[in-house]
Amino acid sequence: MLVVEDEPAIAELVALYLRRDGFGVHLESSGDAALAAVRSLSPVAVVLDVGLPVLNGIEVCRAMRAAGDWTPVLFVTARDDEVDRLLGLELGADDYITKPFSPRELALRVRTVLRRSSGPVSDVLQVGSVRLDVGERRAFAGADEVSLTSTEFGLLSYLMKNPRQVFSREQLLSAVWGYSSVAGTRTVDVHIAQLRAKFGALSPIRTVRGVGYSADAS
Repeated sequence: MLVVEDEPAIAELVALYLRRDGFGVHLESSGDAALAAVRSLSPVAVVLDVGLPVLNGIEVCRAMRAAGDWTPVLFVTARDDEVDRLLGLELGADDYITKPFSPRELALRVRTVLRRSSGPVSDVLQVGSVRLDVGERRAFAGADEVSLTSTEFGLLSYLMKNPRQVFSREQLLSAVWGYSSVAGTRTVDVHIAQLRAKFGALSPIRTVRGVGYSADAS
């Protein structure tokens, strides 16, 4: 587990709770060191502070995704109003938490992200022209492969496992993110928008006005 935080007290507290959960933790305090650690250590996940000096968390995540590295990333951000902008940039973050935060909650978020990153040995889902190989964590739009974050994959697979069933934003938060209200329903909308952008006209996601979302080939 890689934790990137330039405030030593916060970094040590986060590391303490993650180690209590059984994770090996490597600490870095700058963006350039974080990228080097990602390449050399191949961490299972990255807890990434947005407000890093010089090379900030946004740039680190962008560089990872541009290099084809889809290691789960959890942003730590100082402002709630920054979150929609960050996720809306389609940087590929899997989740976020705002300061001040509970270290226990952060550890829960990390475990949830990692659960989404692992799936059954073999399971193929298909709705319309979109196919998910759950075991290999691969997504296809027709014959073209589409790169998804673990959160995007978890959200889409949940909808596709229950085709034509309509889920409210609150239900999706609980089922996919593992909590019902902490992140806010806007998080669901942003990830839905990202999925639609990636799959284009082949996207199976349908909006049911006033209710929520479903996966439907029609």
